[in-house]
Amino acid sequence: MFTIKGKTCDWELVIGLETHIQVLSNSKVFSGASADYNPSVSPNTQVSMIDAGMPGMLPVLNKHCVEQVIKFGLGINAEISRTSRFARKQYFYPDLPQGYQISQPADEAPIVGRGWIEIMGDDGKQKKILIERAHLEQDAGKLKHDVHPNKSFADYNRTGVALLEIVTFLDTKNPENNSYISSPDEAERYLREIREIARALGVSKANMEEGSMRADVNVSVRPVGSKEFRTRTETKNMVSFKFIKSAIEYEARRQIEIYENGGTVSQDTMRYHQGEGTTSVMRSKENALDYRYFPDPDLLPLEISDETIERIRSTMPELPSATRARYTHDFGVSEYDAARLTESTDISRWFDTAVNGNDKRAKSIANWMISELFAHPENWDVKNEKSGIVDEMRIITPSDLSELVDMIAANEINGKQAKEIFIKMLDGESGTPHEIADKFGMKQITDTAAIETAVDNVIAANPSQVEQYKSGKVGLLGFFVGNVMKATGGKANPAVVNEILRKKLA
Repeated sequence: MFTIKGKTCDWELVIGLETHIQVLSNSKVFSGASADYNPSVSPNTQVSMIDAGMPGMLPVLNKHCVEQVIKFGLGINAEISRTSRFARKQYFYPDLPQGYQISQPADEAPIVGRGWIEIMGDDGKQKKILIERAHLEQDAGKLKHDVHPNKSFADYNRTGVALLEIVTFLDTKNPENNSYISSPDEAERYLREIREIARALGVSKANMEEGSMRADVNVSVRPVGSKEFRTRTETKNMVSFKFIKSAIEYEARRQIEIYENGGTVSQDTMRYHQGEGTTSVMRSKENALDYRYFPDPDLLPLEISDETIERIRSTMPELPSATRARYTHDFGVSEYDAARLTESTDISRWFDTAVNGNDKRAKSIANWMISELFAHPENWDVKNEKSGIVDEMRIITPSDLSELVDMIAANEINGKQAKEIFIKMLDGESGTPHEIADKFGMKQITDTAAIETAVDNVIAANPSQVEQYKSGKVGLLGFFVGNVMKATGGKANPAVVNEILRKKLA
C-alpha cells in the first residue's frame, strides 16, 4: 500500500483519472473534414463550415467513430447503452468557434457505461479498476499565443476530431470498495493499459507525445484507515507518464501539508509546472451546474442495436491482458517480460510469429527481443514516426531470430557466436543465421575428441595452475575454460569444455 508519512500520521491517496483519447477516423465526428491535424498541415486548412460554426450548418454523426467507441467499450468490459444522446455543453470554449462543445451529458447514459480493467497493484497482485463511463465528444482547436507579441492565433484543424473521454469510478456509497487508483505507479499502469487496449483495437494511436492521449488527474488524501473521501483537486491536460506521477505526488504532499497545518483543501483546477515539478491553482473548480448541458436540437438520439454490438465484438482481436496471460501461462514468460512484449500489438505479433507454435523457444526469443532487439532501435521500422507504434522489424525478421535461438539450443553455436551473428545481421550482412555462421566459420565445435585435445594442451601448458586447482582453488576452472575457448577460437561448446575439464582435473 502506497502511503506518505506526514507529521501527524500516515496518509493514503485516492486518485481519479479522466483520460482523453482521440478516435482514429479519416474524418471528424460531426463533419466530413479531414481529421488530420499534424503540425505539417497548414493551419485552418482542415476546417469545414460545420467546424467553423457557421450559421445554418448541421452536424452529422460519424458512424465509424461510434463503432470505434463501442469497440473500446467492449475492450474495457463495459455496458453499452442501447440509447444515448448528445448535448451542447455551454461552458466557455475560446478554442471552439461555436462557443460550446458537443458532448454527452454527464447525468445520462453515454455510449459506454460502467466497466473495468485490471492492472498490477502495488502489492504485486491483480487489481480491478472501475470505470464509470466513456463518452464521445468533439475535440477543441488550438490557441497560439507565442507567434506574435501582441496577438493570439487560433488553429481549428483539430476542432471536431472525435474524442473519447474515459472516467474512473469512485464508489463513494461503498467505502470498503478499493477498486480505485491509489498510487502514482498504479496511475501509470492504468494509463498504459488504456493506451494498449486502444492501440490493440485500432481505436486510437493514444500517443501522449503528439497529444492524442492526455489525462486530467484528480487527487485527494486521507489518513490511513479513514473511510472518508475528502476534497479533490484536478490537474489538467497532462501528457507525460513521468509528469503525471510527479504531479500526483506533489499535489498529495501539498494537500497533506494544508491539512496538518489546520487548513482546508479547496476544490480547485490545478496547473502543473514541468520545470519545477509543482502545481498551482489555475481556477476554482467548476460544479456540474457550471456546464449547463442541454439537448443538441440538430442531433437525433443515438440507437445502438444488439446486432451492431455483436458484429463489432466478433471483429475484436486478442486484448493485451489476454495476451500477457497467455505468455505467462503457456510460455512461462515473466510478468515483466510479458508486459514488455505487449507494449504494442505489432511487438506481440512479431513475438508470436517468431515462436511459431514452438513453446520451447518462447522464453529464449523473449530474452533476445528484450535484451538485444529493443536495445537496437535502428532495427525497427516505424512507418508513422509520430505515432510511436512499431510496425515491423526492418532487418532481423521473426524467422531469423527463431533460427538463431534454435541453433543455440542444438549446440550448433554458443551464446558468443550467436551475438556475433546477430550484430552482423544488424550491420546488413546478407543471409540467414545458418548461412552467416557458415560464411564466417562460426559453427561450434562439439567433437569431444577435438575439445579433449585442446583441454590436454591447456592443462600441460599450465602445471602450476593445475596444482593450485587440485589444492582447492576451484575458481581457477574459469581460467582453464577461457584458455580452451581461446585455443579453439571461441568455437568450442562451453558446456562440453566444462565437463571434460572437470573430469581431467579431478
